[in-house]
Order: sequence, then structure tokens, then C-alpha cells
Amino acid sequence: MQHEREYAAFVAERWPTLLRSAVFLGATPDEAEDLVQVTLVLCYRKWHLVRTAENRDGYVYRMLLNVLRSDRRSAWHRIRSPREATDQPVADTTEATEIADAVHRALATLSKEQREVVVLRYFVQLSEAQTAAALGIPAGTVKSRLARSLAQLSANDHLADVTGGRS
Repeated sequence: MQHEREYAAFVAERWPTLLRSAVFLGATPDEAEDLVQVTLVLCYRKWHLVRTAENRDGYVYRMLLNVLRSDRRSAWHRIRSPREATDQPVADTTEATEIADAVHRALATLSKEQREVVVLRYFVQLSEAQTAAALGIPAGTVKSRLARSLAQLSANDHLADVTGGRS
């Protein structure tokens, strides 16, 4: 019973961040809901491992990335229509929405590997070591991908629009 309460508290705390992370990693909001649900089902099944993991967040984000990658490889994903919504500006004119849209568009210009590193390191705020563990790559690779990603993002027109040209 205690494990179920721990799991429920974990889900309540992490759900919003996992959902936003899935969107930043390239999923539509509807896809993100499904991906996070599948990830959390896997977490529940392996809760004994998740709850004792040294890097719990890294472990869970690794699961999310694996679910996302698996979804992208499936035949169902290939036959669904392409994501047209990302090519259209959001009708809402609030500043927060404009910034979120610009960030989403800028992240979409990065490669999958670069986007994963940026989202885990700066959005989820995992350390370099935790990001490396979550992605199964060396910390040096995390650093080099971050450097290339940040250089590419600093020159991105989508972000220049909302930052007034400041990097």
C-alpha cells in the first residue's frame, strides 16, 4: 500500500513536466499524453527499480525516450498524417504562448539527439551526468551536443523574434 501511495505522489508531481518534455521532444500534445501514460504504466510495473534508482528522474526520462523512440519506429506513426500544427502560428496572442511556440519551433530545428540533450539538461534540469545516464551516452557527448545545440539555437530566427535579437 505504501508503494502505491509513493507511486501516486510521484505521478502527481512529475506528470506536468513529463507531458511538457514529451511535447518538447517532438510529440503532439495528444501523442504526449499517450506516451506519458505508457511510460508511467512501465514505471508502475518496475516501481521497485524506479523508487530505488540512484537517479530516479534520469531512469524515468530514459523510459520516456524509449517509449517515444519505439512509437516513432512503429508502422502506425508512419501512416499518420504529418504534424501540420507546428507549421502554423498559434492563434493565441499572449506573450507566454508566443514564447512557448517560438521555443517549440526552435527545438524542432534541432536533430533528435540534440533536442533530447537540450530538453533533459535545461528543461528537466538534469545534471550533465544524469542526462548522460538517461541517454546512455558519455558526459563528454552531452557537453558537445549541448555546445552545438546552443550555437544553433542562438542563431535561430524563431528565438530572435521573442528575445528581441538577444541570444
